[in-house]
Amino acid sequence: MNLQKLNDQELLQAYSGGDDDAISVLIDRHKKKVFDYIMMLVRNRDLADDLFQETFIKAVRSLQENRYADHGKFSAWLMRIAHNQVIDHFRRQKQQNRITNDDAGYDLLNNRLYADGNVEDHMISNQVQKDVRRLVDLLSDEQREVVQMRYYQELSFKEIAEKTGVSINTALGRMRYALINLRKLMEEKQLVLN
Repeated sequence: MNLQKLNDQELLQAYSGGDDDAISVLIDRHKKKVFDYIMMLVRNRDLADDLFQETFIKAVRSLQENRYADHGKFSAWLMRIAHNQVIDHFRRQKQQNRITNDDAGYDLLNNRLYADGNVEDHMISNQVQKDVRRLVDLLSDEQREVVQMRYYQELSFKEIAEKTGVSINTALGRMRYALINLRKLMEEKQLVLN
């Protein structure tokens, strides 16, 4: 049986039936999407690699323990696990980075630099991110690809050129036109990003 031709649900059934190769096909099928999503959130390749591995370990463990209810949404379930891994990482990091007033030697509680943003700050930040993503989605495929690789995956222009099979100058040109087009779209839609 050619596992590559099976859909996700058929692969899950094959895996639960004892075909260990089926899980490899599933992982291979979804690895780019999951890794890119994690990378977009953490912006650190080594950390993204770790969280990517943890995501698939947790997914396989859940499948082995029959904790996955098949509703035809394996990809969404996998992305939720990845999202939760990222959230767990940031929670652990936040707990490890705690400091007291006594440790600091000055009043941390009245220092705006260390204050969490208020609800309004978070709402504005979320809205700006949504607006930017919507604008990026309106770019041509080539321009959108370069913007996503540069800003969400933090790749160099050399890496972008290699991945897209174009020269560095072409990658730079696409980025230049993408930024010009984003400015025009902002003016057209009368968006102000704070």
